Parts: sequence; C-alpha cells; structure tokens
Amino acid sequence: MGAIAGAAAGLHRLTSRQVLAAESGDLNDGGGLILRVGDRGSSWVFRYTSPVGRRREMGLGVAWRDSLAQAGQSLASARDAAQRARMGLQQGIDPLQARDDEREAAREAERVRQAEQARQARTLCHAARDYHRRVIVPTRTDKHAAQWISSLENHIPPALWQAPLHTITAPALLSSLMSASPHERARRHKAATIPETVRRIRQRLDAIFEDAIFHGHAASNPAAAITRKMREAAPRRAVQGRFAALPYREAPALLQRLQAQPGTAARCLEFAVLTAARTGEVLGARWSEFDFEARTWTVPACRMKTKAEHVVHLSPRALEIVLAQRGQDGNLVFPTTRRSPTGQPMSNMALLACLGRLGVRDRTTVHGLCRSTFSTWANETAAARPDVIEACLAHAEGNRVRAAYNRAQFTEERRALMQAWSDYLAQPAAQVVAIRAA
Repeated sequence: MGAIAGAAAGLHRLTSRQVLAAESGDLNDGGGLILRVGDRGSSWVFRYTSPVGRRREMGLGVAWRDSLAQAGQSLASARDAAQRARMGLQQGIDPLQARDDEREAAREAERVRQAEQARQARTLCHAARDYHRRVIVPTRTDKHAAQWISSLENHIPPALWQAPLHTITAPALLSSLMSASPHERARRHKAATIPETVRRIRQRLDAIFEDAIFHGHAASNPAAAITRKMREAAPRRAVQGRFAALPYREAPALLQRLQAQPGTAARCLEFAVLTAARTGEVLGARWSEFDFEARTWTVPACRMKTKAEHVVHLSPRALEIVLAQRGQDGNLVFPTTRRSPTGQPMSNMALLACLGRLGVRDRTTVHGLCRSTFSTWANETAAARPDVIEACLAHAEGNRVRAAYNRAQFTEERRALMQAWSDYLAQPAAQVVAIRAA
C-alpha cells in the first residue's frame, strides 16, 4: 500500500508532446507506467510488484504517436489501464494473472458456445444420414440402402426428424412411432404392414443412437428404452399379409403334424422353424457350412441379407434333420426332388405347398412361421435378453452395437435359446393349445 501510494504521488509526469517526441528507451510516467520506444515501435508497459513479491511487467498495448492528438489519447488510455491495475493490486490481485484468467475464461466460453452450437446442429436427420453414409451404403445393396433411409424420412414426423439428438426423449419417440402411418404409396398396397415398418424403424434408430453415443454425440438411447413399451402396445392378433405369423401357442401342434409329413420339403420347413432362419438361407444350405462336432451351421456373408457371416446353433432335432439328408446331394442339404439338373435347391413354392397340406397357408407365411413366431415367443416369454434374440435372428443393427458383451457367454446364451425353442416345440400339443381346425 505504502509503495503504491508513494508511486502515485509522482503520477502523470509525461505530456502529450513528450510522448510524440520520444525517440528511444523507457520514459517513466510515474506509478509504474512506462512508455517504451524501440526500433520496432512504441508501447505502454506497467511495471509492478505482484502480491507474492515478484517484479513483473504487463504490456498495455501500442503507443500511437502519429499526431499530437493521437499521442494524447494514447497516453490517457494507458493511464486508465495502469490505474485499474493499481486498484487491483490494492486488493491483492495480480493484474497480469487476472488478465490471463479473463482470456482463458473467454476462450472456454467460446469453446462451450461452439460445442453447444454443434450439439444443436446434430439433429436426428443429420445423425441418420451420416450413419447411412458411413455404415449402411458400404455394406448393403443399393436397393436396401435406399429403403433404409427412406423408411425413416417417410415415417418420422418432421419436428422429430429435425430435433437435436439430445432433446429426443423415449416417451416422445414412442408416441411418434406408435402414431406412424403408411405414406401414400403404401396406402395403395397393404397398409397393414405398418407394424413391421415401425419395428424396423425402431431397430434403425437404435443403431443410430448407439453410434451417436459411441462418437460422443448423445448420452442416451431412447430407441432402446422403448423396445418393451412397443411390444406392450402392439396388437396381439397375428399381422395379416406378407408377414402373417402363426401364434406361438399353436406352433407345437403344427410341428407335431409337420414331423408326420414325409418328404424333403417337410424336413426343410421343420429345420427352418427350428433355426428361425430366413427361407433363402435354408434352401441354399450347403454341407460345407456345417460343423457336426460343434453343432453349428455357419451361413457365409454372401448368402446373408446383412452381408455378415451368421452362426446358427443347432438343437439335437435340427442336427438330426440335417444328418438324415445325407446322400441326396453332394453339395446342397435340401436339393429339389423335381426332375431337373443336379445341384438345384428346392423352391420356396415347395415350402408353401407344405403349409397348404397342413391347412395353414391362409394364416401364415414361411417367413412368419420361421421367424416372427419365434421372435414373438422369445420376447413375450422373456426366454432371453433382447440382444440374444436379435442375434439369433441375425438382425445386423442389434448385433453391431453390442460389442461390450462377453462373447463366450453370448454364444452360450444363443445356444441355450435355440435349445429352449426346440424344447418348446417338442411339447405335446395338448399341453399348449390344440391348433384350430383348418
């Protein structure tokens, strides 16, 4: 305090003319304010002793001296800055440290502003199209990639589609999806397919949000949070149309009748039901894809809809069916029985004809019986975790984002689920429900 007061007694020693005429060196204005003139220009400097006893200098900016008026204005501005520094010192504040702190605070505020701006710009639309470009387009056919993004664009309301990711809540997302309706082209065909469309949209949103979480663009996944709520809200009747499926309580009775049917088509259909596989995967099954010791069937990526290799864990009955097919063809497990060149797979029509002989062709499709019936049973009975069910169905979106699970345990869960499905189907029909008369 005393040192500052003493310095202040000799304040304002320079005049505007002295500032203008200064040639080189340091000119003292008093109170620690110095005009420093050098070869590279002139500047104002405040020299002081910090609260911790260190001698320091703080630059106060350029000393403008092109005219007398400019020199006077520059001198006045420098004196004001020096006076503010002196007042800070009287309160124990180091002015140089305070200025550095202010600049860092300003830089941090700007970083926060830019981060928030980027956060607001990261809308669902932006995230979906980015994920589509990076992941879907390189791994899917052109047709599937186009359908993937158009399903979102056509069914998600604009307000939600353009909303920032961090503002989308599970209740809002559920409300939006459950109120979705087919776009105009779908209405001209089968509008009843909308539940299947909504299910796929939720799966795609699940992948988008998981990807956003991985890259630090989102903190939660509302699409995953609504899975059970969507099942609770879904109608209990079988969906009519392309994906019509037999109620799972009737499946054991149907399988009992199917096992009594002779022929390769019946065995192929039974195998498809037991493995919850897609029709094309089963029809094209090759001997080279089976490991009888490990009891697995590995479908190569080239034959999978997802373009990713898929391992199916075989129950004893599924393995028994495959082994019983040996000797019919050297390559295909389920070759056609019609007169045609060797090496031809069975037609999908043979499986439909099998459904017809069982009297259920008007109530289910092959796809619905093999996959939808299994999925409904597994989800409604909580036979396994949703991720395990999705993995058994080879739904790519559900598999690629779950990399943190213990893979060996995950394999055992999948094997146990397929065994539980086989055991359920093997129950005496009377213990479940008698199938309706055709």
